[in-house]
Amino acid sequence: MDKSLGYPFIMSSPRIEEYLEAIFKIEEKTGHPVNISRLAENLGLSVPSASEMMKKLEQIGVIAYNEHREVSLTEAGVDQAIRVVRRHRLAERFLTDILGLSWDQVHEEACLLEHAISPLVEERLAERLGNPQTCPHGHPIPGGPGKVKAERLAPLSDLTAGAKARVALIRDEEPDVLIYLAGLELRPDADLTVEEIAPFGGPITIEINGARHAIGPELASRVMVEKK
Repeated sequence: MDKSLGYPFIMSSPRIEEYLEAIFKIEEKTGHPVNISRLAENLGLSVPSASEMMKKLEQIGVIAYNEHREVSLTEAGVDQAIRVVRRHRLAERFLTDILGLSWDQVHEEACLLEHAISPLVEERLAERLGNPQTCPHGHPIPGGPGKVKAERLAPLSDLTAGAKARVALIRDEEPDVLIYLAGLELRPDADLTVEEIAPFGGPITIEINGARHAIGPELASRVMVEKK
């Protein structure tokens, strides 16, 4: 086992890694165990297919069920998922910072690279990138010296008029969403002010870099901010 980054490396297949990565990211986003239906939807699979894979993952000790038949990663599962997520987010940084791809292009490319990066290349890649703390979308890169301290974040849709905040991360990695947000300059580390909130679920007007933009509450819920 390789413990060079502080956690063990568990040999597994790309298919297992995809499942563990999906469970990790859903738990990271929600803070709760994962419903099988949601996991299947996230992976674009049928519920029976996801359920069958969960049986295999339970047998090898990387997931566990609770009383509601929801799944969580075990310690061994977290160790492996962290490795995959770290490689994925480092790959996204490499694709943007070194190769110059836009942030809406890198997710799918990183999905291909994450299974081919060895522990040695992972370590050298992190060093070459200056041990970044986050991916281009603001998600923390786990493990290593670039580990991010936990922050109390809130969706932009929860802010009140007059609130000031810094964009921390974008929950959504869909290219169309990222292209639209980039046009509004709603990227990690951008400072904004909520100027107005329309009643009855109407748009939220924000000021960012001297420009005013109105965005719907559903889209605003995908932008996580740190209140000032």
